[in-house]
Amino acid sequence: MNMDNLQPNEGKELKISTKYGDFLRYPVKTHVVVKDDSIPDILDKYVRDYLQEGDMIFISEKIIAISQGRAFDIDDIEVSKLANILCKFVYKSPYGIGLGSPWTMELAIRDIGVPKILFAALCSAVTKPFGVRGVFYKIVGDKGRAIDGPCDYTLPPYNHYAKLAPKDPDIVAAKLEAYIGCKVVIMDANDIGREILGVSDPAIDIEMCKEIFRDNPLGQKSQQTPIAIVRKA
Repeated sequence: MNMDNLQPNEGKELKISTKYGDFLRYPVKTHVVVKDDSIPDILDKYVRDYLQEGDMIFISEKIIAISQGRAFDIDDIEVSKLANILCKFVYKSPYGIGLGSPWTMELAIRDIGVPKILFAALCSAVTKPFGVRGVFYKIVGDKGRAIDGPCDYTLPPYNHYAKLAPKDPDIVAAKLEAYIGCKVVIMDANDIGREILGVSDPAIDIEMCKEIFRDNPLGQKSQQTPIAIVRKA
């Protein structure tokens, strides 16, 4: 199929040069993914016909989590007193609310556990006066960093949702590679950072993947392109 159908998002480039070589990142537009959507079916419908040997598929962790039923309307999340207190001390980035809302903090407490959350909060409080930032997220790890909440720029209805990190992302990626025949990377990317949550093959170079996505070619707003086909230029 003609790759001209896959155009870069506004303000983004199709091609990127890295120390690992030049790569093309083709954003793939899909329908709005909902709970119980089949990711293999989505790959069949929107991706398979474009693939060539050697391609990699980068998938937003958000649609994996949503399809697994790990996104929740904030009206349905009963927030604890602890979550209300702790969220006030979390840095709120303009590129994602993270754990800076009572709903996302509540999800973190449920998914990661009170002891680890309290330990992270204590370490953050101790180190912050010394100008050290990011300690809280470093301790809670990928599961905490990938939790996100309602933002104005998020595609409806998920501008009223909070979501957890995807469950077992390495296993999901491996199953998708077995199905589609290409290496798969599950990624949490925004305009200030990239985290690789899952890879279909342990031999995949994590730093290379981060470099390929250093400008977040899928965007962070309503582009509706949660998948990219990545091809060596």
